[in-house]
Formats: sequence, structure tokens, C-alpha cells
Amino acid sequence: MQSYGNPSVSYDWWAGNAGVAKRSGSFIAAHAAHAGLIMFWAGAFTLFELARYNSSIPMGEQGLIVLPHLAGLGLGVSDGGVITNTEPYIAIAAFHLVSSAVLGAAGIWHTLRAPKDLSEAEGRAKKFDFQWNDPKKLTFILGHHLIFLGLGVIAFVEWAKHHGIYDTAIGAVRTVEPNIDFGMVWGYQTSFLNISSLEDVMGGHAVLAFILTIGGVWHIISSPFGPFKKVLIYNGESILSYSLAGVALMGFVTSIWCAQNTTIYPTELYGEALKLNFAFSPYFSDTVALSDSSYSSRAWLANTHFYLAFFFLQGHLWHALRGMGFNFKSVSKAFESMDTAKIS
Repeated sequence: MQSYGNPSVSYDWWAGNAGVAKRSGSFIAAHAAHAGLIMFWAGAFTLFELARYNSSIPMGEQGLIVLPHLAGLGLGVSDGGVITNTEPYIAIAAFHLVSSAVLGAAGIWHTLRAPKDLSEAEGRAKKFDFQWNDPKKLTFILGHHLIFLGLGVIAFVEWAKHHGIYDTAIGAVRTVEPNIDFGMVWGYQTSFLNISSLEDVMGGHAVLAFILTIGGVWHIISSPFGPFKKVLIYNGESILSYSLAGVALMGFVTSIWCAQNTTIYPTELYGEALKLNFAFSPYFSDTVALSDSSYSSRAWLANTHFYLAFFFLQGHLWHALRGMGFNFKSVSKAFESMDTAKIS
């Protein structure tokens, strides 16, 4: 963390990252607790939306954001995108709530009982001790993250192959065999909004799973080299800025995709495609007026992703500058000197 030359600097309680910046064990505790909060939100919000769901009104007109995703996976949904069986939704919500309790307990255990520094841990856990200026260890940990992401994508592809997902073209759930074609995937890089085939979508996920898994193995057995080792800055602020930049990019892509693509985001589940407007700031708006003058699920999701991505981008810039050593206190000092000059 940027300390502006003060080795004994202390941060307030709200500066959460500062509390785990130099303690790898506490870093894991924070990760577990954070994952528990996310799980709790997902489970609780699923039950909240299920309690207010009305099967007589199109799902996209009810402002729901969790149920459309689950329905898109073909869970308890009939032709036309209407939920007819709520048991899978209750089971998923319960699984997330129980998982949140387990992860919360793990966060507490790592905080109170486990070593604050993994260099003091026993067994394999010691291998995950790290320092922010150690690129080899950082890329080793990154590799494990990529492999788990790859396994998640593989699970999604297998789900589509054997269980099926909702296809808006036929208004029903069907199994999807991925079209594994590297050329097709590369061709969509600049025209992803035009994707209209679920086979191409799942093929892209299959290719992504391969890249993530191979990339994970590569990062575990290798270390940064060449321009990557020279250009990238290795400290806590910079690593955080890279993560924020990645999340911002995904948020912007998702917002545009959600707003315009009706194959991945079916109109039955999310509402009609949106239009982009400019006022004080850009925003997406519904193209069809809803009966209760509210917003569609698509509008909620697209705008939420866009503005969260915007603030993540600001966080990236903030931490990137701090990681490069920029002293933001010099800005306030410059304004104070300007005020002093005017008075004199």
C-alpha cells in the first residue's frame, strides 16, 4: 500500500485492503468472508425475487435480475420462459445460504485461529505465502485461479450439453452441442453483439475453458519474463489496479451485450433490447413502455453493470497512479498553495 514515505502509517477501519496488505493469511480470511457475503446476497435475493414473482406477467417486465439467469439455465422453466417449478430455485437459494455460512465461518477461523502470515503455516498452505514484489509467486497463485475458472466454464458447457439451456429461437429448453472452432471464436471478437447461435456461444465457452486451463498450468510452472517482467509493476496497489481494470472491462462488455443481444439475454426473460441515451451521463433505456412505468430486467442489469464498471475504472486509475508512486496529497497541497498566493 502507498505510505507516502511513512513506514509506520496506519489506516482507518474502512480502508479494508490496508489491513491485509502485508499478511497473506489475513488476505485469505478476507477472501473467504467476501465470498460468503456474495453467496448470502445471491441466496437471499433469489428468495426475495421468488416471493414477488408473478407468472402471469412476463419475467422481463418484473425488474428481476437473478431469476432470469436461473431460468436461462433451463431450471424449472416451461415453454415461453415461464417458471412452473420453483423447487430448483429454492434449492439453489438454500445452497448459497448454507455456503455463505460455511465461508463466513472460514473467514472467522482464518482470522482467529490460522496464521496471519502463511509463511508460518504448515503443509501445502505454506506454498501460497506471497509478497507483492515476488512475480513468480504471484503468477503461481494466478495460475490456480485460472484453473478453477476453467473448471467452472467446463461445468457450464457440460450442463448445456446434457441438461440444456433456454433457447429463445424456439421458446424452450434444449441441449446444446458446442461448435468448437477457434476461427469462429476469433471472428466474433469485434462483432460479439451479432452472436445468434447457442452452439457458437457454447463453443466459445469451450475454447475459453481450454485457454483458462492451459493458461493456469502455464502460470503455475513459469514466471513473468521479457516485457511482462519489465513493464508490469509489482506492488499491492498495482496488482489491485490490474484486477480493477479487468473487472471494469468485463462490466462494460456485459452492459453492452445485455443491452443489445437477445440470444444470450432472451426477451422473454429480460425484456426488449435497449437504446443508448446521453444526458448528464450515458445510460440505457427501455424501448417499450412497461405497464407499471417501471424498468425492465434488461435495463436494471445493463445500467448497473455500466456504472459499476465506470467506478471500477476510476478505482483502477486511482490505484495504478498510487502504485506508480504518485502522491495524491501533492494535489491538495498545490490547491492550498494557490489559495495562499491569492490571499497574499
